[in-house]
Amino acid sequence: MFAFPEEARWSEEEDAVEFTLRLGEYEGKVFVPRRVMQSLLGRRADAEECVRQFHLNRTAFERIAEARVRARQLDADAHIRITGRDLRRAGRG
Repeated sequence: MFAFPEEARWSEEEDAVEFTLRLGEYEGKVFVPRRVMQSLLGRRADAEECVRQFHLNRTAFERIAEARVRARQLDADAHIRITGRDLRRAGRG
């Protein structure tokens, strides 16, 4: 069963909204980069707006992350960085 135990927060290092995903023994971070949020909004967005948009679309981002784990599409560091392609596949972009 998938779990998203922590609140989302802004990661300066990744320039992205960051949240945690757990599945059994796997625990990784999921990042939604600012550029992905901007493509969703159709305009520039600051960190605060990106976090706000994450919360408005949280279910969609969690489902995208779940799909990526099921498909074993993790990044080299075993985390997930949601892309514009992920949004388009989910019907959000």
